[in-house]
Amino acid sequence: MSPAPEPPARTGLSVRSLRKSYRRRPVIRDVSLDLAPGEVVALLGPNGSGKTTCFYSIAGLITPEGGQVVLDGQDITGLPMYRRARLGLGYLPQEMSIFRGLTVEENILAILELSERPKARRGRLEELLSEFGITHLRRAPALALSGGERRRVEIARCLAARPAYVLLDEPFAGVDPIAVGEIRALVEGLKERGIGVLITDHNVRETLGLVDRAYILHDGRVLMSGTVAEVVRDEAVRRVYLGQGFSTSLDAGRPAGLNLVGGRRTP
Repeated sequence: MSPAPEPPARTGLSVRSLRKSYRRRPVIRDVSLDLAPGEVVALLGPNGSGKTTCFYSIAGLITPEGGQVVLDGQDITGLPMYRRARLGLGYLPQEMSIFRGLTVEENILAILELSERPKARRGRLEELLSEFGITHLRRAPALALSGGERRRVEIARCLAARPAYVLLDEPFAGVDPIAVGEIRALVEGLKERGIGVLITDHNVRETLGLVDRAYILHDGRVLMSGTVAEVVRDEAVRRVYLGQGFSTSLDAGRPAGLNLVGGRRTP
């Protein structure tokens, strides 16, 4: 019996010179970015900046007209979403993505049936239910879940496919303050697993409080990229996106407005 193939070396998600136009109007223009394993990165920008088109191009929902999306050294630009998922790229949309007519347990098993051997499925299910604190919800219908509970189930289901990188689309949209804290903890858990996370969200304050780095798009181009402190200090970013009053005072090179507890950066 031949040995199992070695898992691919995880070198990161790399986007190079992505371009996309609609009706001859450029929407993204030569956008490049990188995401390393175990890193949390934000893709942000004002409305109309091209961030959604860029994010969807990385996920495989949109085909770019030029450029490359490279996953661990493999060009995946032309691959459909399911092929990207098999290679380790997970995607969590803003909209409810779990099956509404199924229970929590059934939702996770639906993915495990595709990713795990039959004998391993039940054990893996119990691991995910326990890890995400949803064992007591296992027989609850998806429609009965709160926003935070739903996100936990969605992330557990995403991890059932064993991704190396996860794309989070608007994770803070439409959730209450308690759920925001839960989502932050879940993202920190992904980071601790060595999973790279790329986030796009309109809630810039919550997002910047969570990420290691950020890319700011404006008019289809990367206006600036860097650490949270570098992004918040940048005059061009404040002028076109954050506003002049956004976290203008810095404490030890860090935005004072982000010095919060509960998983966020603290002094």
